[in-house]
Amino acid sequence: MNAEEIKMRTKQFSIDVASLTLKLERNDLNRNYNNRLIRSSSSVGANYRATRRAKSKADFINKLKIVEEELDESLFFLELLYEFNNSQQEFINRIHSEGEQLLKIIVATINTLRS
Repeated sequence: MNAEEIKMRTKQFSIDVASLTLKLERNDLNRNYNNRLIRSSSSVGANYRATRRAKSKADFINKLKIVEEELDESLFFLELLYEFNNSQQEFINRIHSEGEQLLKIIVATINTLRS
């Protein structure tokens, strides 16, 4: 998988999360989790784009670590939303699965760069 494909997948991840939040019931719990999830998921794509402008290998790895953290945070909030939104569990699972795949790619990239 090349950098352009990952760039597109991280953007689509953010779009899918936003689509999910529009489908969820409006209540205080969902609103709070949605806000956190939207921030972290959109940060995934934004920070991945920033890796492409890294000034050094160390800078590239540091930016990828931010992507890793934001993906992990996104997965956490997806898991919480899953517990409280039975009607959207299938959609949440699909987004969560993509997030896990992206996380594996990012972690493998970091590990490769460090070795």
